[in-house]
Amino acid sequence: MKHVARSTLVALLLTPVLATGALAGSEDVVVENAWSRASIGTSRPGAAYMEIRNAGDEAVTLTGLQSDLAMMSEIHRVTTDARGVSTMAPAGAIVIAPEETVAVAPGVMHVMLMHLRRPMQEGGSFPLTLTFSDGGEVTVAVPVLGIAARGPEG
Repeated sequence: MKHVARSTLVALLLTPVLATGALAGSEDVVVENAWSRASIGTSRPGAAYMEIRNAGDEAVTLTGLQSDLAMMSEIHRVTTDARGVSTMAPAGAIVIAPEETVAVAPGVMHVMLMHLRRPMQEGGSFPLTLTFSDGGEVTVAVPVLGIAARGPEG
C-alpha cells in the first residue's frame, strides 16, 4: 500500500501545473508575476520575465525551458562593463538557494524566445515550462502585454 501511495505522489509532483503561482520541481518552487512583451512579427526573438522563488530548505537548480511559441528558449544574463556597455549571454543552470527569489527581470536576466513560431500578440498568452535538475517541471501561462510594457503592473 505504501508503494502505491508513493508512486501516486511522485506522479502528482511531476505533472506540470498551469498557473501563475505554481509549484514545481522539488514542490517548493513558486513562479510568480510572469509576463512578456508583444513582438514585432516573428523575425526577432521575444522575451519573458518572472520571479522564481524557492520556498524550501534545499537549493534547486533550473536547468531548462521550453515553449510551443519558440523553437528554442533559454535564460540570458545581462552584464554591463565599466564603460557602460551591456552584453547578454546564456546563463546556463541557475541555482536558487533556499528561501531565495531569482528575478528574471529586464536589465538583469530574461527568457530569450528564439525562432518564434507565431507572433506574440498583446492580450494573448503562451505556456512556458521550466525544468529542474530533479526532473520536476512547471508550466506557467505567460501573458503578453503591450510592446512598451515595463512589467505586469504597467
